Amino acid sequence: MWHMERTTARELHLQTSRILDRVAKGEAFVIERRGTPVAELRPLQDLPRCAPFPPDLLAKLARFPKVKTDSGRFLEEDR
Repeated sequence: MWHMERTTARELHLQTSRILDRVAKGEAFVIERRGTPVAELRPLQDLPRCAPFPPDLLAKLARFPKVKTDSGRFLEEDR
């Protein structure tokens, strides 16, 4: 658990780079708007890695039929 500094939304706006540098070093912040806490800004934990795409994915996608019209129009007609 981190010790959380408190800062305002205005300070975050004015000092974004400085605050992000501190977060990168391990600090955490509670962001307040008009004295009310609205968010936390803290370092990321190690994120779980997504499974890589299967090696044959592009080959499978290439077998789909090609749409000869605008895809947006195609979707509109399908609705």
